[in-house]
Amino acid sequence: MVRKTLTIIILAAALGAFLYLKPFLFQKPVPPRIIDRLPTADFIGKANILDLARETSGMMYYHKIPFRDFTSYEFLLGQGKMYGLNLQKPMYLFGNEKGDWGFILEVSDSSKIGQGIERLKKFIEIEDTVIQEQTVYNYSKESMYMNYGKNYLFVYKGNNFKGNFKQVVNARYFDITKEWREFISKKTFKNEHLVIYSNWDKLKNVGIETAMFAHDSDSLSFNLKSYLRKKTAFHITKKKEGLCFNHIQNASKSVELHLDISELRKNPNDPLLVEVMKLGKRFGFPFNDFLKAWDGDLCFMEGGLQKVKETYIETELDEDFNAREVEKTRDALIPGYSVYFSTTSHAPVFINKLLKKGILTQEGNDYRFLFSPILHLSKKGALYNFYSGQITPKTVSSTQNHIIWTNKGTRYAFSIDSLNTYEVFGSLQIPVKRIFRRNKLI
Repeated sequence: MVRKTLTIIILAAALGAFLYLKPFLFQKPVPPRIIDRLPTADFIGKANILDLARETSGMMYYHKIPFRDFTSYEFLLGQGKMYGLNLQKPMYLFGNEKGDWGFILEVSDSSKIGQGIERLKKFIEIEDTVIQEQTVYNYSKESMYMNYGKNYLFVYKGNNFKGNFKQVVNARYFDITKEWREFISKKTFKNEHLVIYSNWDKLKNVGIETAMFAHDSDSLSFNLKSYLRKKTAFHITKKKEGLCFNHIQNASKSVELHLDISELRKNPNDPLLVEVMKLGKRFGFPFNDFLKAWDGDLCFMEGGLQKVKETYIETELDEDFNAREVEKTRDALIPGYSVYFSTTSHAPVFINKLLKKGILTQEGNDYRFLFSPILHLSKKGALYNFYSGQITPKTVSSTQNHIIWTNKGTRYAFSIDSLNTYEVFGSLQIPVKRIFRRNKLI
């Protein structure tokens, strides 16, 4: 009786174990998701192609770009359907410091991709080979590779195709890399159409834990929004206000900063500060003395023209036709140039260091920064004001922290939008008109 009971219990246990393990023993392997296939890199990102096309269409049509119809939402959507690409899903991007990059798109119908490849072969020389039982298409002239499967299209340009290819084809379900998992979980710039994320080693070396960038645009310009998170505190806060120059309408360059750096002085070993000091040493700039002397307010402006009295020597003939030299003055126009900064008691030491290194030179009662025009100095207590005109520029209260810089006719504007203990948000505005002209697009 005991034997029969024991046999029944064993059979029941075996049946229960079989029924429990059956789904695991006989289930089909789950194919990896797109995000499981993504290679890691110094910079990774995500783009919503159709939303990005819709956002930039106003700019393309405003400037009458010749190929604007080929970047429209409707055209891209139609091309995606024609060649089996699901452009309504995000495109995932990656790139490295060395210059190699790639992207992965979701595929809705892999049987249509071959049509697109055959069309490409009419314009460029594409070869194909088999790697790990996968067909790989290669455009050797540009070191470009392409591979696709049932649900993905992988494109890569660079010299490390095999390493990235292995990650793509050997991926397993729910085995997303750490970098991509961290990026996708971020809420910063969640609703933007193009976002780049980085935890690049060179950023980590200066204490930056996370860097993110997002794209925004209107008809006239791109706006690159940025976010930095530091492992330790930035040791910098924004002042409520400070003094700056009245804005000059045609200024080509300007800098305005109002920062409290008292905590930064107490942390000379901060990795970001150490890296900036190294950069200063390369140019012979006494950054350590500057940090001790600067009290956080800085305003610089270059641009426009200012009228000054210029002394010159002219040779004249007297009544007896004898030549003599006569000192005269005349009005002259020189570039507008003004520098204002607040200082601490260490300022005289810093100024003397600049004079010794030749960064600042003195000519009589006036001064010159490297290749700047002659500058007058107005000093009130700890406030230094260097200027090139005849009248001391007026200062007004301001809360802004921004940099405006003109290069090859394009005026770039960067601003610090917010700054807290560990995070800083900023934005860079880039007008596109001159860029389009330079590249002969308009």
